[in-house]
Formats: sequence, C-alpha cells, structure tokens
Amino acid sequence: MTKPNPNQKLPIQRAVSAGGVVYRRGPDGIEVVLCGRTEDGVWGLPKGTPNPGESFEEVAVREVGEETGLQVAIERKIDTIEYWFAHDGVRYHKFVHHYLMVPIGGSTEDHDWEYDRVEWFPVEQACKTLSYRNEVQVVRRAMVLLEGGGSGAC
Repeated sequence: MTKPNPNQKLPIQRAVSAGGVVYRRGPDGIEVVLCGRTEDGVWGLPKGTPNPGESFEEVAVREVGEETGLQVAIERKIDTIEYWFAHDGVRYHKFVHHYLMVPIGGSTEDHDWEYDRVEWFPVEQACKTLSYRNEVQVVRRAMVLLEGGGSGAC
C-alpha cells in the first residue's frame, strides 16, 4: 500500500446549498429553530443541496421543511456564506444561501432522520448553541433585518 503524498494538492469542487433562519415571535421575544445531532453534538441551521432544476429559494423551503418538519414561507434573503472543507480526498468551496423564514404549518416533531432533535431557542441561546460561528453571524444578520437595522439580539 502506498502512502498519500502530503504535497499533492486535492482536487477542488464547488458545492452549494440553501436553507434559512426560521423564526417566530414568542412571549419572551424572537425564537429560532435549530437542528441537533446527539452523536457529534452539532447544532446548526437547516439547509440542504438542490435537486436538478430547483432555485435556491425552492431548495431552502424544501430542505427546511424536511429537516425541521415545518412548512415555511420565505420573507427575504439574509445572506450567502462561503467556506472550505475537505472530504474523501476532495477540497470543497461551499456556498450556502440563507433566507429569513416564518412557519406556516407543520410541527418540529415531524422532522426527518438527518437530525435527532429540532427545537425552538430564544435568539441569544441559539447563538450560544450553534456549533459554527458563520451560522451565528447569519442569525445576527437575520435579527438586524427583523429589528430594522438594530444591532441584532445575540
């Protein structure tokens, strides 16, 4: 068996997904939905990859619905984040399109198999719970949009 060459560059591929920040106004303020996995302890925003022919908005609504169990409507675009990661010998440059969304039906109890838990969190707690800093920034941008240019709630 040959050892991998550490100087060999990995092939680069572009990846894209879409999802969003689903929010509701509760008695104690704004709450957002997070998706969590027990095995690795990761908490994140719902998102996923497009099927052929889907727009980013269609992907976001479908994936958020599947992962959270909620039927959602898009209010507006929040932002697109990008990052790099490596998997199975490939280096990916990923772009994630995030939308501000409201629930219009469904239940978090009806989420799919990708996550073990789907829960509503007050914004400040959501920002402390999210596993990735770039997703915390997305939630902050969403709160600025909701507050009409304020500083964000977390």
